[in-house]
Order: sequence, then structure tokens, then C-alpha cells
Amino acid sequence: MMVSALIEREQAAQPFPLRSGCFVAVVGPSGAGKDTLLDFARAELLNEREIHFVRRVVTRSAAAGGENHDTLGQAEFDKASKEGAFAVSWHAHGLSYGLPAEIDRHMAAGMAVVGNLSRAALPQLRERYANVSVVLVTAEPEILADRLAARGRETRAQILDRLSRLSGEAGRVPGAIEIANNAKPDEAGRQLVGLIRKALAGAAVSDIV
Repeated sequence: MMVSALIEREQAAQPFPLRSGCFVAVVGPSGAGKDTLLDFARAELLNEREIHFVRRVVTRSAAAGGENHDTLGQAEFDKASKEGAFAVSWHAHGLSYGLPAEIDRHMAAGMAVVGNLSRAALPQLRERYANVSVVLVTAEPEILADRLAARGRETRAQILDRLSRLSGEAGRVPGAIEIANNAKPDEAGRQLVGLIRKALAGAAVSDIV
């Protein structure tokens, strides 16, 4: 995964934070259903060309299931990161994640970019982009536990540890709009679609003012 010298020069000349477009960051605990809601929104907004759903790069095999992502080994990921291939990158749960730097072009063009992020990556995101909306997807603890167990990636002890870290306010994100995904995902999915459209409209107005 390489970044051409031309793209590097364009990025270097680009002032940050980028003020055109908007980024809709979807965050929340594992098992809340972020990927399900993003898939719903992607299908609903398929013909709206001003909205781009970013595909993450993860140091996890695509065969592991879950989201549809691009895969790099850790050494390749580190090399790509040093070469400026990612707009934002972070490390969580023993894996590295990155959002391709090409999304700068979509943002500069005034589009809405939608992506699945870690809460820890939000400061990086806000440094790079002026218009950031955060959507926090949540679910009741019992539902989270059932969904995590169904994935089969973690032991019961690991699942309980995850849930204990979400107790109280630990799972909250200041300024985020919360979507409770406890029932049918299409209901929460429609809420996400509405928030994406609202963020895009708001970014268009802020760019004029």
C-alpha cells in the first residue's frame, strides 16, 4: 500500500483542519451493532454520491468475519503509516486500524464521509477535519453480551471484562448523538441515515457562512 509523491505533495499543501465536507464518526462498544447499522445506511444511501463510506484497513484477516475491510500485516501497516497512507490510525485490542488518506479528497470536495472509529481516535480526527459529527451506538449490557458471545471471538472472561469497562460513564462520549440499537436494526439504521444527511446539510451551510 503506497502513497504517490503527487498525493503526498497535495496533502502537504492542504491546510488542516480541512473545513469543507464533514466526517460522521460512528463509535460504540463491540457488540453494539455499528457494522450492521453502517451496512443499512450504505444500502439506503447508495445513490447519493455526495456521501462516502470509508473502508478501514485492519491488521486482521478478512476471513475472521465482521466488517468488510482491507487487510495488512503489522509490518506492512507500519510502513504504510510512515509513508502517510492513513488520515487517521489507532491501535486497539491487539490490532492496528487505519482510514486511507484518500478521504481527504472527499472531504475537500464537500462530501460527507462516514466511518467506524474508536473513541480514542476522535482527537486525531478533529485535528484533521473541522466538521466532525460523532454518533454513539449503544445497546443494553445483556444484548452486548449475547452479541459478543455469538461472534465467538472472545472468552466469557474477556466479554465480562469488556462490559465492566463500559459501566457508568466510561462508555459515554461528550457531544455525541446516541443511537440505542436494542431492537430491530432497521429502526436504528434509519436514525443513522437521518443523522448523516443532517451532518452533510450542516457542513454545506458552514462552508458558506
